[in-house]
Amino acid sequence: MALDFVVAAFVTLFIVVDPLGLVPAFLAVTDGLPAAARRQVAVRACAIATVILFGAALGGELLLATLGIGLPAFRIAGGLLLFSIASEMVFGVRIGRQSRQAEDAVEEHVRNVAAFPLAIPLMAGPGAITATVLLAGQAAGRPDRFGLLFAAIVAVIALCLAVYLAATRIARTLGITGNVVLARLLGVLLAALAVQYVIDGIRAVLTA
Repeated sequence: MALDFVVAAFVTLFIVVDPLGLVPAFLAVTDGLPAAARRQVAVRACAIATVILFGAALGGELLLATLGIGLPAFRIAGGLLLFSIASEMVFGVRIGRQSRQAEDAVEEHVRNVAAFPLAIPLMAGPGAITATVLLAGQAAGRPDRFGLLFAAIVAVIALCLAVYLAATRIARTLGITGNVVLARLLGVLLAALAVQYVIDGIRAVLTA
């Protein structure tokens, strides 16, 4: 039934993307940015993630097969790149760099952070792409189910946007000292997540 499919799609993507679990990462990677820039990051990241998941639903499996890229390799690469971001958070490199940026540089930083690591790999990472490809396989030949899958994707990303916007108020409540401490702590957690990405990718390769 269509209702069963859309519920299954929403629950699957909600669990994989985990909107509430993204709040700490959002606060960490946007630390030092003004509220307006944080909102830009949130909107841009959600838009990019939506486009990526739509693309995965329409032709993700075919594209990866054509390029000869496996999801384990995608996970390992994402983990390594994410670890570089985490190391900058822990050692305060990002904060020092952001404090020296002019307005145009801040705008460039907003675009970069929105694309990586928020949109990729945290929101539209290997897990979300895999789930979307599998759900698209279930909807093959059924345009109505593709529409329901797209609706489920939009609903999950909308929840991500809502928690990102709420995270801005959390950052104001914490203040400067709280944000600095939180950035260091979350940098360590993000580094652990990056290492887990790499481990999962290597495990998948060895299992295959």
